[in-house]
Amino acid sequence: MTPRVRRFALTTHVTSSVGWLGAVAAFLALAIGGVTSPDAQMVRAAYLAMEFTTWVVIVPLSLASLLSGVIQSLGTSWGLFRHHWIVAKLALTVLATVILLVHTQPIGFVSSVAAHASLSSADLRQLRIQLVADAGAALVALLVATTLSVYKPWGMTSYGRRMNAVLTPIDRASTARSWTLLWLAGLVLVIALFAILHLTGLHGGH
Repeated sequence: MTPRVRRFALTTHVTSSVGWLGAVAAFLALAIGGVTSPDAQMVRAAYLAMEFTTWVVIVPLSLASLLSGVIQSLGTSWGLFRHHWIVAKLALTVLATVILLVHTQPIGFVSSVAAHASLSSADLRQLRIQLVADAGAALVALLVATTLSVYKPWGMTSYGRRMNAVLTPIDRASTARSWTLLWLAGLVLVIALFAILHLTGLHGGH
């Protein structure tokens, strides 16, 4: 990457990652309010806001964070699998994104119920508590990923050491392009899953 493109990629990644973290924190607050608030209107508003926030803010930011992180790694000397902290952060980000997409269904279900009837403290209680637990786990995972980005622990992987020893600059560029194509294909699959879940959720809501 040129310095200008590298700075743009870094800005995009930091912005989307911090935004994702903040949105999940807000989601957790709404989920806790939905379980603990005695006000029926507050509970209804919380679950309606949770679904809207998930689709409009959290899901797009999670995909942007994943894609921009992969592009930034492949376009710089850090690489994607050359450092333990990057591999760990990638695993956490992919896991958090997949779990998020899977849990859009129960979020949509609770929101649909709340839109048509008031929820008592006993209604869908297990599912509502599960939403709190999921949001809490996602927040912890994102905080760990942020910490890894700052401290960059553990050094290089064995793969990274081998690549540094044997690859020429041309080889490195070719490898980066190959990984870019692979991860772009993966992103297409993630977006397809996002679209399927979204359409299914809309159908279920009707």
